[in-house]
Amino acid sequence: MTLDKILYIDLSKRRFHVRSRPDLFEKHIGGTGVAIRLLLEECPEKADPLGPENPIIFAVGPLTGLFPMASKTVAMFKSPLTGNLGESHAGGRSASAIRMAGYGAIVVKGTSETPVYLAIYGSDVYFRDASGIWGIESSYTVGRIIRELESEAGLRTIMRIGRAGEKMVSYASVVVETYRHFGRLGLGAVFGSKKLKAITICGKHSVNVKNPQAYRILYDKILQLTVKSQVMRKYHDIGTSSNVIPLNELKALPSLNLRQTSIKNAENISGENLAEKHLGRRVSCSHCPVACIHLATLREPYEDEPYFYKTTMVPYDYEPIYSLGSMLGLTETNELLKLIDEVETQGLDAISTGVVLAWATEAYEKGLVTSMETMGLELKWGDGEAYREAVRRIVSQPNEFYSTLARGVEKAASKYGGMDFALSFGGSEMPGYHTGPAAHLTFLTGARHSHLDSAGYSMDEDNAKTGTKMTPKQIAEALFKEESWRQVLSSLVVCFFARGVYKPDTVLESLKTVGFNPDITLEDLNRIGVETLKSKNAFKAREGFSHKDLKIPRRIVETETPLGILEEEFIRKGIEEFFRLLQ
Repeated sequence: MTLDKILYIDLSKRRFHVRSRPDLFEKHIGGTGVAIRLLLEECPEKADPLGPENPIIFAVGPLTGLFPMASKTVAMFKSPLTGNLGESHAGGRSASAIRMAGYGAIVVKGTSETPVYLAIYGSDVYFRDASGIWGIESSYTVGRIIRELESEAGLRTIMRIGRAGEKMVSYASVVVETYRHFGRLGLGAVFGSKKLKAITICGKHSVNVKNPQAYRILYDKILQLTVKSQVMRKYHDIGTSSNVIPLNELKALPSLNLRQTSIKNAENISGENLAEKHLGRRVSCSHCPVACIHLATLREPYEDEPYFYKTTMVPYDYEPIYSLGSMLGLTETNELLKLIDEVETQGLDAISTGVVLAWATEAYEKGLVTSMETMGLELKWGDGEAYREAVRRIVSQPNEFYSTLARGVEKAASKYGGMDFALSFGGSEMPGYHTGPAAHLTFLTGARHSHLDSAGYSMDEDNAKTGTKMTPKQIAEALFKEESWRQVLSSLVVCFFARGVYKPDTVLESLKTVGFNPDITLEDLNRIGVETLKSKNAFKAREGFSHKDLKIPRRIVETETPLGILEEEFIRKGIEEFFRLLQ
């Protein structure tokens, strides 16, 4: 089964067709490389992110369904949060299901007149009435209903939105297989704007390889590298939540809206404490032996019913612990898990939600907003119950204040003041690292404004250990090199946790083993990575983005990092050096 087929779906006309695009995959591999070209083709310039012309694009890669940890699906769209590139990655069974259904990519355009969900069974696409599940609050419940309605056998994925997506909150997520997400940049709002409640995809095809014997040898090699790696072991045992204590000790854990870089009782919300006292289960994406998805058991007693408990499985990792925990001064474990569960239920991105609530709490303290705007809700650090209610109001949007919070921290600060402490990077809320200049340059220059774009936080941590000082140019060059290579990994599509396993030689060997261009070289891969990164930034520029307009949040140069106080001029020079490399 080749990777070159693209399924095009028009929700407005309820039609679909399939095109074979071998040239696209031969030149750009798959995943991110293909998705950005499709976005440039299918999204008209200056399209409304919540309009029918904004496409939803899913793409997988040539290693999908064949090798361990090649388990992600790339989604691309125009972001309703930033107004430019929207890109998010999700695992679960999504990538394998798309490939087993016979596709390398899926493009969804148009808007349905009534709520709909898509059921894709290989070459058959069904437009199902979703009126009965539109308005159901819990994304968990929606998944269960669709599983019962769509019972055909095969490798299946279910992507769906919660109420946040229906209400077009700009940072609404799409939930995949209950515990995975297309989290950042508002894909859930794009679903909601199209009246698209869910997509379920069921695949039954198999994937053939050119040389089965060589494939089996390489598969075993990659599998052994994965299961024996100490880094992979960390992801299995505790996961990314193991970052909490080291970052707190390093004084790099953003807390109380980055007024602090450490917080008292951080051990309560650490990965070690959660694993010891709350871990109920680990879950893997398909074709992954690591099981990095950690689920905590939250036990809540029923009122007036002794010895009877409601038990909820709550997914957790470092980012929601940071954004909904330390950023909000919430270090009581059960209260944190309840807030994470509320965010999951509503279908919101945890990072953006936490940063928005942290800004709102400080704005409330400073009197920029009052009980009139909050409708009597007192926002204060560590108050889990108040934050859960605030989450529900951000989704329901009962007044202008909550409607503004639903559009992100930059919009809220622009309207109510407090831009000095609004932690927004290119319109997207801050990830959980205040490690030094490289981290913040990643957030500012990365195509997605994500910590995963070029991982500057890791560079900062190494520099803090060794006492190394880098110039803006050196940092920019290192970030550019790293982000360019990550375009290759996300075109394959390989989980970034496996970047230490899928080194250049292994990537080349795997591509040749599965029959992808036997003449491809490392120079070819590096060129594709740079071209893909440049294409992403070309799309952003087309939609009005300019690095010269980037705002450097004042709070990041006021709060000390492990590498000292940052200077705005240093950051600005790093931005200029990075974008010079894109020319």
